[in-house]
Order: sequence, then C-alpha cells, then structure tokens
Amino acid sequence: LHINAIRHSRRLRVSLMKKLIKAGLWSVFGVVVAVLLCNWIVVLTTRHKVFFDVSSLPSNDVGLVLGTSKYVARGKENLFFKYRMEASALLFKEGKVKYLILSGNKEAETYDEPKAMKQALTKLGIPEDVMLLDTAGYRTFDSVVRCREIYGQERVTVISQNFHNARALYLAEHEGMDAVGFAAQDVPNGYSLKTLLREYLARPKAMLDVYVLKPEAGVREGE
Repeated sequence: LHINAIRHSRRLRVSLMKKLIKAGLWSVFGVVVAVLLCNWIVVLTTRHKVFFDVSSLPSNDVGLVLGTSKYVARGKENLFFKYRMEASALLFKEGKVKYLILSGNKEAETYDEPKAMKQALTKLGIPEDVMLLDTAGYRTFDSVVRCREIYGQERVTVISQNFHNARALYLAEHEGMDAVGFAAQDVPNGYSLKTLLREYLARPKAMLDVYVLKPEAGVREGE
C-alpha cells in the first residue's frame, strides 16, 4: 500500500507539472499573439498618415521632433539622431514647418537630448528662435501629450523614423490631435535590433496607456 501511495503521488506530481508547463506555454503564446496584434493595429491605423516624400507632405506650423541620444556605445554618432536632425532641417528649409518643438529627456546637465538637438539643428542652419526645447519628453507618450496640453498644439508634424512615427501618431490620434508624420531616413538593417525590439514592446504599452493606465504626462514647462 505504501508503494502504491508513492507511485500515485508521483503520478499526481507529473500530471501537475505537465499541466503547469502546458499553461505556461499557452500563456507565452497568448502574450506573443497580443504583442503582434497590438503592433498590427498601431501600424495599420497610422500608416496613411506617414509621409516619406517632402513634396507630398502637408504643411503645418509646428514640427514635433522626438528625441533620442546623440551618441551610442563608445561615443559613436547615433544614426537615428543624425537622420532625425537632417529631416527636421529639411522640413523647415522646404517650408513644411515654421517652428520645431524639440522634445526629449534631460536627465542631467551632461545628458540633455533637446539641447543636443538644438545644437545639431543650429549647425544645419536652423534659426534658434524657431526652436522650443521640451526637456520633459521622457518618453514618446510625454512628448505627444505635452505638445497638446502644455504647448497647445492640435496640428503637428511628427518627425522621427518610420517605425517610431506609428506609435507617436497613434498616441496623437487618441489625444485628439490632427497629426502627420515625416519619416526620417532609416538606419541600415541590423544597426540596432535592440531599438526595434523595444519598439515592438512599446506599442502594446502605448495601447495600455491609452485605454487602461491613462497616466499623466509631466506638467512642468520645458525650457
């Protein structure tokens, strides 16, 4: 009887373990499907608002330039940053925008994305008096919400890479903004897989922010 009880106990443990593994696999599958679905929704609902050709881009008074670090590992120039600045300068010179809100993260005096953007754009011939620095754009959600709530903009041109514009435009739409996006030059394939993976996860987070979490963006004024 004792041996039979041990065998029965082992069978129960094995059965429980199989059920737990099965439940875990189904949970992982569910999460993957949810992430892919969120990405599909964000991209599909905004792709008609992203422009790649300057001549077909509608004109707006204000361009919202989304921040990123100027340098990557080992002090190398960040191509995402470089191409966004070039795209922003191009839109201004072509008369597609009159003013630029440079929105990014300022963690310290030694890390100030808006200041770095302003310096880069000044070198590209953009007048300082058309640039406004928003140093509380800690993430894309903050940049978009603050553009409307703090700076009172309802019509803007978002300037970033194509993959990033989709999320920003999705957020802008749900803030009631009439926004379009201009796709800055993309980086070479394989340049930053980490950034692309992070964007895949950021899109579901954006939907959570819109429909569930509804956080408040920073309310302090940028510089």
